[in-house]
Amino acid sequence: MAITPLMPVYPRSPVRPVRGEGPYLWGEGGEKYLDFASGIAVNLLGHSHPHVTKAVQEQAAKLVHVSNLYGSPQGEAFAQRLVDLTFADTVFFTNSGAEAVECAIKTARRYHHVHGNKHKFELISFSNAFHGRTLGTISATNQEKMRDGFEPLLPGFTVVEFDNLEAAKAAMGPNTAGFLVEPVQGEGGIRAASKLFMHGLRALCDEHDLMLVLDEVQCGVARTGTLYAHEQYGITPDIMATAKGIGGGFPLGACLATEKAAAGMVVGTHGSTYGGNPLAMAAGQAVFDVVANDEFLAQVRATGERLRAALEQMIPNHDALFEGVRGMGLMLGLKMKTDSREFVTYLRTRGILTVAAGDNVVRVLPPLNIEEAHIREFVDGLSAAASEYKVSAAA
Repeated sequence: MAITPLMPVYPRSPVRPVRGEGPYLWGEGGEKYLDFASGIAVNLLGHSHPHVTKAVQEQAAKLVHVSNLYGSPQGEAFAQRLVDLTFADTVFFTNSGAEAVECAIKTARRYHHVHGNKHKFELISFSNAFHGRTLGTISATNQEKMRDGFEPLLPGFTVVEFDNLEAAKAAMGPNTAGFLVEPVQGEGGIRAASKLFMHGLRALCDEHDLMLVLDEVQCGVARTGTLYAHEQYGITPDIMATAKGIGGGFPLGACLATEKAAAGMVVGTHGSTYGGNPLAMAAGQAVFDVVANDEFLAQVRATGERLRAALEQMIPNHDALFEGVRGMGLMLGLKMKTDSREFVTYLRTRGILTVAAGDNVVRVLPPLNIEEAHIREFVDGLSAAASEYKVSAAA
């Protein structure tokens, strides 16, 4: 057989982790890595966090899965916690970010449907976005690398330039249902939207009775220094998708909505076999036990500033490679003057794990509970790798 047992859709690196603790991973040959990728912002509290591990183990000994045909004490409790902590009035649990975005899209469309405006089905989304890899979520992007070979895509999306309020306004028409946007683009290059843009979208939705749908799959759950990134913009969405870090490594996502926005999501309109299972709820509750408090969020902001400052201090020593640092909290990006993917590959050989993004950016997404020593280890290792990379590139 020419094809591998695992469908060959990933360009897998030689890193083969078998164990993790805190911000470190170990490969099957004993290799040690400093993990500042965190499973692409998933391992929010690092690897094998004792509180999350204990919660999942204890729940596994009681109940792993039941159908959503039955009542869910675990789901109800975590949903209430999210409602109490956010703008939302109701929550639908999923297993992934793409599923959460799909639910958000359906919720926005259904809102207009039940109000007699079936023609309002189109969401305006933005360039270089990443919303997932389902047919629906790739239809909401303009990234050819994700769309190639999967046409015809689903209708109902118009893509305009990110952070361009006038372009968003010009794209509005009689079929517009709302806007779908990442407050901070992750895969697109760690690009934060401006306050003017986000406030402008909120105002357009209020004026025209449209849905503001936020994709906070990567930038949510304390990653930027507030529980959700939109809090730093001083706005609230109508619908929001969240995932990645919410389960601390366990597959979990959620679609949050106001009562108004969820008016059409009644019995029979949506579902999930595994969504909201007891194990996922235990993981989510354990993560929120740690992160959903002012002290922890302040620590993320302070740690993010220290990491940013250390990177900015390092950059002048390697100004042939790096342009600058951008992002919020511990969702940072190193803008490079050369191919970021090649540099990320090189860093792996030095025991440092990061992840590439668009616009020649290296994503720096460490666990939120890193310490000063981890920052020093990362920046020192990055600087040493940059010096050697310059030599090897010149040779």
